[in-house]
Amino acid sequence: MNKNIVLCGVGGQGTVLASKLISAAAMAKDIPVMSAETIGMAQRGGSVFSHLRMGDDIYSPMIAKGTADIILGFEPGETVRMLPYLKPDGQVIVSSREVMPVTASLTGGSYSGADMIAYLQKNVKNLFVIDTDKAVKELGSAKVLNIIMLGAAVSSGALGLEKKDIKNAIIEKVPEKFHELNFRALDYYGNK
Repeated sequence: MNKNIVLCGVGGQGTVLASKLISAAAMAKDIPVMSAETIGMAQRGGSVFSHLRMGDDIYSPMIAKGTADIILGFEPGETVRMLPYLKPDGQVIVSSREVMPVTASLTGGSYSGADMIAYLQKNVKNLFVIDTDKAVKELGSAKVLNIIMLGAAVSSGALGLEKKDIKNAIIEKVPEKFHELNFRALDYYGNK
């Protein structure tokens, strides 16, 4: 099972943690993993993305344009920016929750997450839009957006991992006091 996965969002959304959880889950199943993160102004809401490759015969963590099996987008605009990496029959799982990019807020420019979602709907055949606003409200914390998205990706079958694999990674990588909330977030979409 070889998978090329791009995770993207903005600082503070847990993009890097999500990448580390997928990596830990894959390694626990003896699946070779390589990953690389790019963190630009992450603490100020800037772009954050990870390239994650799982499977045999992987010699670089970087994903070539047009070869990503999955884009897991925590923010619609960032997902549109990463779209060139998606292969033609690839899958995009995107949060509907918009975060105005730092560049737009500094320049007074406008930004609409709904416009980004509309663009994705026109240009991506395998698109899943996740209503994370509803989910974080019901769960009582916006800090688990990343885990909600991981749960949606696992439930779609796109990652080739099971929820128990991600749960074990959460136990390993996340402080115990946050386990129960993260487990509820992981189970929010589907029961796979």
